[in-house]
Amino acid sequence: MRTPVDPQRLTRRRVEAGLNQTDLAKAVGVSKQLVSMVSRGKANFSPENLKLVAHVLNCEIADLLPEDDETFREMAQGKEAS
Repeated sequence: MRTPVDPQRLTRRRVEAGLNQTDLAKAVGVSKQLVSMVSRGKANFSPENLKLVAHVLNCEIADLLPEDDETFREMAQGKEAS
């Protein structure tokens, strides 16, 4: 299962961290193309990679998810979906 990422939130966090797409890709161990596609809303990270992205960007997984997606926000907080 792929976890939907909010492209604008991802980009904002990446820029705030002072990283470009290539830097983030290298830090997470994925291709720059994947980071670019996620940043454009054309792909999503695996849950494992999303955890790494949040770690590299020094934020919570929920900070990268769409604000209106309660199911995934609860999963990111370790709660079971209702």
